[in-house]
Amino acid sequence: MTLNPPTRSRTLAAAVSALAIAGATVGAASAGAATISPAGTAFTAPGTIVVSTPASFGVPVSCSIELIGSTSADGSSASITDAQISGSNRLCNLPQLKNLPWTLTPTSATTGEVSNVGFSLVGYNCGPATLAGSFDNMTNTLTSTNQPMSGNCTVNSLSVQPDPAFTLS
Repeated sequence: MTLNPPTRSRTLAAAVSALAIAGATVGAASAGAATISPAGTAFTAPGTIVVSTPASFGVPVSCSIELIGSTSADGSSASITDAQISGSNRLCNLPQLKNLPWTLTPTSATTGEVSNVGFSLVGYNCGPATLAGSFDNMTNTLTSTNQPMSGNCTVNSLSVQPDPAFTLS
């Protein structure tokens, strides 16, 4: 579900998810160059995100999220270009993502970070921030927890599963 069809609005959860996914999916770079497989491929990554913001009075809000992006042709990074969020909490449908696309950069064979992540929600700005995450090749799951952002915002948790499945090496 898109908030602003003419501009393909970005949601808060999507932003955070994208960030976490980016960090986790690209989190394959160790001493040598880490890669994401399959390379040069579009992907979606559905899952859940829980975020606390001033708009929620600091109360964690859980939303469904789907990140949309692609891996680079050489598999050295991934780009989150859009995200969609939904949920029963009305705040799930209001965030606007900022600074897209976000680039996922591997920091080891199982970790990564997504930089310059940001979103706005009901007049409150969250970020930009660099979010760290981890990726489990066995379960194809990207996770991120307790990631503080400027604006008194926190990504409490994020869990997404890329499709097609990613492998970090």
